[in-house]
Amino acid sequence: MKTTLDELQAFTAVVDTGSITAAAEQLAQTASGVSRALSRLEDKLDVTLLRRTTRRLELTEEGEAFLAQARRILAQVEEAEEQMALRRQKPAGRLRVNAASPFMLHVLVPLVAGFRQRYPEIELELHSSEQIIDLIEHRTDVAIRIGTLRDSTLHARPLGSSRIRVLASPAYLKAQGTPNQAEDLQGHSLLGFTQPESLNHWPLRHALGDSLQIEPVIKATSGETLRQLALAGAGVVCLSDFMTQADRAAGELVQILAGDTVEVSQPIHAVYYRNTALASRIACFLDYVAGCLKEQAWAERKR
Repeated sequence: MKTTLDELQAFTAVVDTGSITAAAEQLAQTASGVSRALSRLEDKLDVTLLRRTTRRLELTEEGEAFLAQARRILAQVEEAEEQMALRRQKPAGRLRVNAASPFMLHVLVPLVAGFRQRYPEIELELHSSEQIIDLIEHRTDVAIRIGTLRDSTLHARPLGSSRIRVLASPAYLKAQGTPNQAEDLQGHSLLGFTQPESLNHWPLRHALGDSLQIEPVIKATSGETLRQLALAGAGVVCLSDFMTQADRAAGELVQILAGDTVEVSQPIHAVYYRNTALASRIACFLDYVAGCLKEQAWAERKR
């Protein structure tokens, strides 16, 4: 687009006020600045919009035709700005959120009703993915990521952290026995992740260090699948508190090897595009989630 909004404003102001001097006063500019804007506009369009006489300025036929279009464009810009102002006051629009299925199910889903009640104009789209996605490719506004962040092209907001523990069901322990030290796990059915391999390094002290690499007998892409397997008595698992807090409180999963467990917390971040002005629908979502997580027993925060 060759024409600028400043040039359109100068043109319409001159027409409305009847002179370059009056237009300059209206726009809080110099008369020479308005005159140059008009000249640039005519040069770009390669037409004469105004006939300049010693007494007044008159619209040409081309000027008449262009004036209607210029007014329409400026009106649409003003309307768009008003809508943005309203959105800041009352956030609206579609908000696409991505998270791994365990976090989506155990943390975000319970918050949806309250969020929708507070922000009914926001249309939520909730997407689950066990892999780290490209926000642009998947047209995602916000993604929740658990663990160490690597993508520096995104802005990140910390939401808290969640401890990981080694767990098993009472039924499994009754049938297979309770391990007394990390080395005893070699004789047990261990449940782990297909990837990343780092998730199969459990925070347990043993003879060779503070991290035990396990060999799972069953692997899954999702922590929720591993949780369900553990609840069904299929084996021993290492999972984050945000998805097992209720299970432990109900006694359906119990922590084992607590004395040998190294305290490790997984950081939880919301990531979104780096930009100068955060969309209000994103900002209110992040504020709402962060506020709710402060009330969660499992959510650890930096002191």
